Amino acid sequence: MTLTVITSPRLTEAGARHAFFTRQGGVSRGLYAGLNVGEGSDDLADHVRENRRLAAEFFGLAEDRLATNYQVHSADAVAVSDLAQLAAPRARADALASNLSGLALGALSADCAPILLFDPQANAAAAVHAGWRGALSGVAEQAVALMTERFGAAPARIVAAVGPCIGPASYEVGLEFRDRFVAAEAANERFFAPAEGAEKRLFDLPSFVLSRLRAAGVEACEWTGHDTCADEARFFSNRRAVKRGEADYGRLLSAIALD
Repeated sequence: MTLTVITSPRLTEAGARHAFFTRQGGVSRGLYAGLNVGEGSDDLADHVRENRRLAAEFFGLAEDRLATNYQVHSADAVAVSDLAQLAAPRARADALASNLSGLALGALSADCAPILLFDPQANAAAAVHAGWRGALSGVAEQAVALMTERFGAAPARIVAAVGPCIGPASYEVGLEFRDRFVAAEAANERFFAPAEGAEKRLFDLPSFVLSRLRAAGVEACEWTGHDTCADEARFFSNRRAVKRGEADYGRLLSAIALD
């Protein structure tokens, strides 16, 4: 079965084997049609397992070598320093980092921003799930710090890419949402643009995440430019599902493999 993926030119140039998987391919049906890897969705468990197996196979790995967290919209980052950890229950965290070969680190998303990071000299990588809460509370910075402290990475050497996520033209929010960001730092006002109606704004999540990566010392970073909410053929989207009154939605996988 052919899986359709998106890659980052920066990560590719750095030698990172990675993929921002789309929903295309996979065995799920209905609302989850395609490559739904969300174990927290109401999709058939056998379909989710098979989709995870297909994604791992893309990297030439067994399904049990694809590591993901139980994501909770936090700033918590977890290190994988021993493959035996993969047999334990998934950590409640939103970033994974490692330097172990024969392992793929993954993050799930359905509008939130997935971030893949790689330091080619240290052969260290991280996969991050950054919704607005995690991004605001510092999940990107925590991933960079963990790569640096545990695996010898250096922010100046790290290359990062923000994958498909809700784009700035699709992310309409209220003023109270904007106020949270401005209260944290007045300069965050620049990530909000006018929307229809005085009480609404458009939030630029990918630009905000990139700003946090740069603040952590990662200058070599980019967004792939794909809006999950606007492209139903390729991406699952929580916001699109909510607008339609759908009962659930699939989850996308973004992953980076270490050799």
